[in-house]
Amino acid sequence: MERLWNSNYIKVMTANFALFFAFYILTPLLPLYLSEHFGATKDIIGMVLSGYTIMALLFRPISGYLVDTFPRKTVLLTCFFFFFVFFGCYLAAGTLMVFAIVRTLHGGPFSALTVANSTVAIDTLPLSRRNEGIGYYGLSNNLAMALAPTIGLYVYRSTSSFDLLFWIALVVALLGMVIDATVKVEPLPPSSNQSDKSSTVFSRLFYTKGWAIGVNMVFFGFCFGVLSNYLAIYSKESLGITGGTGTYFMLLSCGLIVSRLFGRKALQQGRLTHNAAEGMLISLVGYFIFVAWPTHISYYLSAILIGLGNGHLWPAFLNMIISTASEKEHGAANSTLLVAWDVGIGLGILLGGIIAEHIGYNAAFWSVSAINGMGVAMFFAITKKHFMNRNRIKTNK
Repeated sequence: MERLWNSNYIKVMTANFALFFAFYILTPLLPLYLSEHFGATKDIIGMVLSGYTIMALLFRPISGYLVDTFPRKTVLLTCFFFFFVFFGCYLAAGTLMVFAIVRTLHGGPFSALTVANSTVAIDTLPLSRRNEGIGYYGLSNNLAMALAPTIGLYVYRSTSSFDLLFWIALVVALLGMVIDATVKVEPLPPSSNQSDKSSTVFSRLFYTKGWAIGVNMVFFGFCFGVLSNYLAIYSKESLGITGGTGTYFMLLSCGLIVSRLFGRKALQQGRLTHNAAEGMLISLVGYFIFVAWPTHISYYLSAILIGLGNGHLWPAFLNMIISTASEKEHGAANSTLLVAWDVGIGLGILLGGIIAEHIGYNAAFWSVSAINGMGVAMFFAITKKHFMNRNRIKTNK
């Protein structure tokens, strides 16, 4: 069997941990920074921080196009350089307006970098171990998500210095860029067939052949969007839990890590639809007991289940969309799935807030359970068949 843990794959995973660590060490503390340093109100804080997400969403399809069109290592290092530089710009931002501009623009290189780095990771994997390798790759995200916020909060409580946090993020991002600079990336094969040359701009920005997989991912992004943004206030109002949000996301991260470790065998065997179905159903149970059984036990149990479910779901869906694409379409396929996730999260934040405002947070989380159920139904009715047909067409070419 071909070697999975080759040096290039390990380097790209390490760089991915660095970029997400630099991102997550600041994320939970930025609202506090804006409030204390600039005196920003809650609505202004929301506007400043949302700019990052909007810019990231806009850059997703463009980054897929760049990764599939230009030398991937060049795109990767260019994106990493700008991602690194913007952490220094935070230190130099003397006014709220300048900080808002810097934060919004930072979403572009972050978005492009996540696509470029994961696409290069896919390219470093031997074909026979790709499914398994994609599953392991996500561990670097999950570890960063679990460790960085905790370390960031500890550093701030110990020093009360936001500047130190920005410097830590800057240095960690630099280390990630240096590591990625040592990765050997094979050049893309030249376009030789007429379909490559005549493809439309839209088809190069979005991987339209994987439309069902992308649309299906929107449902699951919606659920996570509501959960991640309204968990704290729902927990306080409905369960009286005021300090358990950090523990909740730590348990969710542990579930993600465990599921990626134990789901590798099914991925290695190519049982992608099995892994996806298992993940969806576990997540559905998690979201259901979260709202249907409002106790402290179910609250923390749902975190583990949702983590386990998403840990199965994500690598399965990514493998599904990548396996139907040619090598020169990996960037577009990768970014399309991320765009779908981002759109789902955005809809979850928007519609979840509207439902909560008019009916209540309990209704918002019941909608999450319903939307997740609709996503499961779509998978078995449409997505699974679509994937198998696309895979059959690719195999017969």
